[in-house]
Amino acid sequence: MNIICNPKRSEWAELLKRPYVDNKTVLESVQMILTGVRQHGDEALLSFIKKFDGVELEQLQVQPDEMAQSETQLTDSLKQAIQQAKENIDSFHRKQLVGKEVVETMPGIECWRKGVGIEKVGLYIPGGTAPLFSTVLMLGIPAKLAGCKDIVLCTPCNSEGQIHPAILYTAQLVGITQVFKIGGAQAIAAMAYGTAMVPKVFKIFGPGNQFVTAAKQLVQMEGVAIDMPAGPSEVCVLADESANPAFVAADLLSQAEHGIDSQVLLVGTSEAVVNTCIKEVAIQLEKLPRKELAEKSLSNSKAIVVENVENAIDLVNEYAAEHLIISCKDADTIADKITNAGSVFIGNYSPESVGDYASGTNHTLPTNGFARAYSGVSVDSFLKKITYQKLSQKGLQGIAQTVIEMAEAEGLQAHANAVKVRMSEPGFGEI
Repeated sequence: MNIICNPKRSEWAELLKRPYVDNKTVLESVQMILTGVRQHGDEALLSFIKKFDGVELEQLQVQPDEMAQSETQLTDSLKQAIQQAKENIDSFHRKQLVGKEVVETMPGIECWRKGVGIEKVGLYIPGGTAPLFSTVLMLGIPAKLAGCKDIVLCTPCNSEGQIHPAILYTAQLVGITQVFKIGGAQAIAAMAYGTAMVPKVFKIFGPGNQFVTAAKQLVQMEGVAIDMPAGPSEVCVLADESANPAFVAADLLSQAEHGIDSQVLLVGTSEAVVNTCIKEVAIQLEKLPRKELAEKSLSNSKAIVVENVENAIDLVNEYAAEHLIISCKDADTIADKITNAGSVFIGNYSPESVGDYASGTNHTLPTNGFARAYSGVSVDSFLKKITYQKLSQKGLQGIAQTVIEMAEAEGLQAHANAVKVRMSEPGFGEI
């Protein structure tokens, strides 16, 4: 990790920039895939699966017997862990459901808002270097709670045409039955356009590599909604002298092992804190199976020393991390001052991996600084909010002149007339 000591505030913006990636070639490749699927449907999908996954398939949808077999292929302890995570995630997200609350803005005028589940949603679940069955929970549970009618799940298969059993078991556990053996940009294309085998959806969710991310961005331009802009996963750890260096190192490495483009940032209140943590990183790194990936990620990562906690708070708010871990004394007080982050982990005993899997919060979060303006996935992400209003004669009479005055001032006479014609009705206002 590159160590920067007490940089000037004027240098922060440059220091905190995510690495620029020229994805022109990626966009061109993805556009070719999207065009192929849009024009040739399943034929293109099967061709891309053969090309990228090295397997010839006849059927894209996972069959019921494959779903059923997945349960027998997992250990009881893993199934119990998935079930425990499901319960926690369900408990947290269920509380996000809000009932109808009618507001009487004036006598006789009632307004309210109602959440309606998006009818058709698509979930993309990465399954390459790491089969992210936990993401099935993070997306499938809020989709079900929101009342989405059709949930389509796409995930890549291996060279034998099989999907990791943990993904299938988890899908079955949350009640998702439409699972397809499609990965990469072609999966996004299939869900965006629809084919004979794969249903078209209205909104697409889920993380992925640069090809998946580019595909989501491109189909969004064609009118298909997506969960959020996303890039490589990232963590920022804010540490002071009370931090446990072994804990901090483990948190940094848990992010770095995602991939070579993962972002890792350590912000320390002293050089001693930073140096101790980095030494511990080197020790733990040697024992990791994914050491090579983590090393490459760390080589592009930074450790920044600041003069005090106040500066540290300002710095991490400017960075707007996907995951922010506060390993400091008075961690709760610091957490209250955080304005930009996808998810915050407070104190020495709140590792990021708990939020990634099982505490209950969602791990599908904004990256690349988008936490300044975007929230992570929630039940709301799967809902449309429709507003309603109902006026009695008394209510219309009370607000009529306000509407007429405003409409005529804007030169929209027909708007004013929509009120006037009702007021001119015989007997209006007598009730």
